[in-house]
Amino acid sequence: MLSRLNHIRTALFSFVTPAMSHAIDTSHYRAALSTGTQSEIATFAAGCFWGVEHIFLKEYPPAQNKGILKTSVGYTGGLEKAQSPTYREVCTGTTNHAEALRIEFDPSTIQYGELVEFFYRTHDPTTLNRQGGDAGSQYRSAIFAHSPEQRQIAEDVTRKVQEAHFKGQTIVTEIEDAGQWYDAEEYHQLYLFKEPNGYQCPTHRKHW
Repeated sequence: MLSRLNHIRTALFSFVTPAMSHAIDTSHYRAALSTGTQSEIATFAAGCFWGVEHIFLKEYPPAQNKGILKTSVGYTGGLEKAQSPTYREVCTGTTNHAEALRIEFDPSTIQYGELVEFFYRTHDPTTLNRQGGDAGSQYRSAIFAHSPEQRQIAEDVTRKVQEAHFKGQTIVTEIEDAGQWYDAEEYHQLYLFKEPNGYQCPTHRKHW
């Protein structure tokens, strides 16, 4: 069933019109790749994807050439039979998709390991299928690796973060190979830039 919070969110979207959103210049959230460099993809799930995208882009604004080229929020890690899921379907938990952030980045400017550490800095990786008041498998903490090298880096950073910042607690973040990705509906993209007073999970802040 939809949680009470998800009922509220989906109900609110029934009344949203383009005129209610702040107009933004999306070019500010896109950057060009360095000459001679091949971009890479990083995919993270850390609770409600609105706040995850927002905090990464505030820290690494593409317009400032800090390494992130562009982002999109969407759904991944779900059941193979549950193709092209909608937000409402994901909110039921029956598709097993996670709300996630897909980052295209320039590895000549920022290393994958730095993105993994920032992912850990900005949510609570010790709560199973929950971030703050958001509960359900769609809010799980997960890293979706796009290569064996990414998986190894994610595992190494996880061990270091566990030892340095979560003594007495256990990181429950799943590390798995990246699978099928589905972009979320357009109104979710850059949501907190279009709706600055919109909902943001309280765990999405710098914890160290």
